[in-house]
Amino acid sequence: MAQAIVIRELGGPEVLKYEGVSLDPPGPGEVQIRQVAIGLNFIDVYFRTGLYKSESLPFIPGKEGAGIITAVGDNVAGFAVGDRVAYGTSDGAYASERNIDAHQLLKVPDEIPLETAAAMMLKGMTAQYLLNQTYEVGPGTTILFHAAAGGVGLIAGQWAKALGATVIGTAGSQAKIDLALAHGYDHVINYNSENFVSRVKQLTGGKGVDVAYDSVGRDTFPATLDCIRPRGLWVSFGNASGPVENFGIGILAQKGSLFATRPTLYSYVSTRATLEACANSLFDIVRSNKVRININQTYPLSDAGRAQADLESRKTSGTTLLIP
Repeated sequence: MAQAIVIRELGGPEVLKYEGVSLDPPGPGEVQIRQVAIGLNFIDVYFRTGLYKSESLPFIPGKEGAGIITAVGDNVAGFAVGDRVAYGTSDGAYASERNIDAHQLLKVPDEIPLETAAAMMLKGMTAQYLLNQTYEVGPGTTILFHAAAGGVGLIAGQWAKALGATVIGTAGSQAKIDLALAHGYDHVINYNSENFVSRVKQLTGGKGVDVAYDSVGRDTFPATLDCIRPRGLWVSFGNASGPVENFGIGILAQKGSLFATRPTLYSYVSTRATLEACANSLFDIVRSNKVRININQTYPLSDAGRAQADLESRKTSGTTLLIP
């Protein structure tokens, strides 16, 4: 019997229950994996609270993990027992063992530990599409990235710097500022003690940034729009402080004919070809050592409630893993 975190009702971290669950043999198109590590992400909190809707109750949360294939179902090509694999877009990650659609899996290069793979798939592929597809960041680009010391933020800072950008971030403590500065950021603003709009304008000579990436949501809207140059891009890709409310499209005209997008990873990796391209780009930059993956906290899977509570209260930095 596998062990898993099961959500039977929506609510706070206390609804995350550690239980034994039966696991059938993998079905057609599926493989079974023994998980080595599971990534913790804010999207897990959104499903727990009901901000994002699960298809049904009860359910096993989580999107990201890595492990070793232990069984292969019918009609599976390209995978075999013993393969080291990872994923970043499959529901049901909070489990010691699980079945998963093989189309959602990726083989992990030998040079990358499985713990690192579990820490980077969702967050790293998110950074990949944000910096290379949503907006093509390159030399001469100036960006603003909120939550610079978070899991996506630390990857994005390094990646954007490798692309030649000037990278401005925000964080909530001196420790997190120092961490971000060590991971690609040119400037990091303490949003608890500084007005980040004024500071961004100062850093850019009054011009504003070309693109602002915002996974915070309610607490940084609409101020982030005042950081963007005319006809620049606002990328709202998360709701860590709650969803953006009272957004009227006319505000984009008032702030300088801005563009806005609300992307998700799933839209960028919806086919096998796009998934492999995104993941291979991530594997390549990690193997080049231009991007380092920080695993700053680990918790037993059984303690997922405390892990999510610490994530919500901003006690974590970088990437957090749950270990079965």
